[in-house]
Amino acid sequence: MTKHAELDTPESRLASIAWDFEEARTNTGPHRIHPYPARFIPQIPRSLIELFHPGDDSAVLDPFCGSGTTLVEASFHGIPAVGIDLHPLAILISRVKTTPLKRSIRSAAESVVRKARNRIADGKYTIPEIPRLDHWFQKDVQVALASLIQEIDRVSDEDLANAMKVALSSIIVRVSNQDSDTRYAAVEKDLSKETVFNGFERAVSITGEAVERPNGDLFTAPARVHLVHRDIMDVEPEEVGEDVGLVITSPPYPNAYEYWLYHKYRMYWLGMDPIAVRDSEIGARPHYFKKNHQTEHDFERQMGRCFWLLRRVMRKGAHACFVVGRSIIHGREIDNEALLERAASSHGFKKVGSIQRNIARKRKSFNLSHGTINREGIVVFALRHR
Repeated sequence: MTKHAELDTPESRLASIAWDFEEARTNTGPHRIHPYPARFIPQIPRSLIELFHPGDDSAVLDPFCGSGTTLVEASFHGIPAVGIDLHPLAILISRVKTTPLKRSIRSAAESVVRKARNRIADGKYTIPEIPRLDHWFQKDVQVALASLIQEIDRVSDEDLANAMKVALSSIIVRVSNQDSDTRYAAVEKDLSKETVFNGFERAVSITGEAVERPNGDLFTAPARVHLVHRDIMDVEPEEVGEDVGLVITSPPYPNAYEYWLYHKYRMYWLGMDPIAVRDSEIGARPHYFKKNHQTEHDFERQMGRCFWLLRRVMRKGAHACFVVGRSIIHGREIDNEALLERAASSHGFKKVGSIQRNIARKRKSFNLSHGTINREGIVVFALRHR
């Protein structure tokens, strides 16, 4: 082994990057399309791809893909990508972010808004049955949202319809009575049907700038992106469908972020089931505050199942990069990095590097006990054998 090779270690590669990215723009291109809690900034997967992808045709896998940040960055590099998530909204957002549109979404949206207005004038709209709808949404807002969704559902181009659903979803919290994306409390707001229509058109414009051909921020010749809408605990190796050369992910660790709650009413309006998501979501707060509640050992077991899958789809010697912070469960601080390391070791992985980074203060969750979390780790594992 040469002296240069000895110096080229995962630890040295990690140390070559200033991981805080304090001055970086984190909300550009497809990453602007939809808010999502606790998503890592695009500079993290971008840097990890440049440091650890073997530079061949092997895929990047994110087994907890969320809103698709890793998938977008892999596609920007011309690398095939696979994303897994149990959240239907996460899969929808990821699909939209990685699918260039062949037709103008703005033109299609103009038609949808015009027909939605006519639907309201004719009284031909149906407001869906959603729990506590009147508490969270004013009547005029309900009417506008319902009419838009009914018209979007009539759009025959699936890619356009998906993109418009995501655009509408992105404004639902803003046009609700909810205080903000990270504060789950109802407040008085001055809202109207026009608030909804104008917000939808602005969101459509952002989406169009990012993913329309030929002038969008998305690539002109995108790499393959394969999405698996499944609970990671149930995914089988053949569902991944690609030879994986790198894994980049941030798992939903215990009692830290309430993904299902953050998107609860977005999912209701789009006809999805947030309660089913809550019941299966790894790390969701309700699992830790019930009789016979889960513990950090359940998280370790769940991560073990993840590494079981990774071992079967990754190349020998490939790297798996996890971004993870601490948890607080019933007043105890949990070292999730240590739990990950134990789970990984039991499935043929070795920890080969780790580094800490500071988290920007603007990243928040509904779980106020985590308001003081300001550090997270980037942990790199290597697959020793299959």
